[in-house]
Amino acid sequence: MTNNLLLPYYEHPSARPTEWDAIIAAAPHLYAVVLNPASGPGDHPDEAFVEVAARLKAAGIRTLGYVDTAYARRPHPEVVRDLTHHHDWYATDGAFLDQVASGEAEFTYYRRLATAVSGTLVLNHGTAPHPSYARIADVLVTFEGPWKSYLHLGPPKWRGGTDVRLCHLVYGVPRGADLAVHGADLYCGVPGMGDHPWGTLPHTLEPAQ
Repeated sequence: MTNNLLLPYYEHPSARPTEWDAIIAAAPHLYAVVLNPASGPGDHPDEAFVEVAARLKAAGIRTLGYVDTAYARRPHPEVVRDLTHHHDWYATDGAFLDQVASGEAEFTYYRRLATAVSGTLVLNHGTAPHPSYARIADVLVTFEGPWKSYLHLGPPKWRGGTDVRLCHLVYGVPRGADLAVHGADLYCGVPGMGDHPWGTLPHTLEPAQ
């Protein structure tokens, strides 16, 4: 059984307990789950997320704290504060940095942030970044977008070596679709669309009705 699913699931455990149960039951398939209590860790510990984070850890599932970097525009101390809160409140095993710039000019910003991450670092560029980012991350998200665009993605654009895992995040995915078509090491495909696609689970994890 392969653990190649990196899962961003942005729903509260108290509102979607059955879905979180299904995630925990799928532990052998999971590379990591992204925890996102309030577009970040929030301003205080959320007890429902504390509990689900402990259950994920007990099941052997890596957890990553979600932090938005606003394409290198967010002040460094704010990002570090969120990273610290995720680690202290939810015992996360690493970080999922979102809205990450892809250009060489912003690399110094992220290199500095990487030193504040304890554990696994995932950078969500949503496109193929400058190869320098492979030096600081464990995983680079080189595609995020709808299924229709994913079908026309074309040959891989990554030229940064093989020491980093590449991940594709795809939404609007129909049942039975093959996300391995573009050869990513990790992936997640969900049926949701619109402003909140990551509030849905992959078809294979959907609880039985």
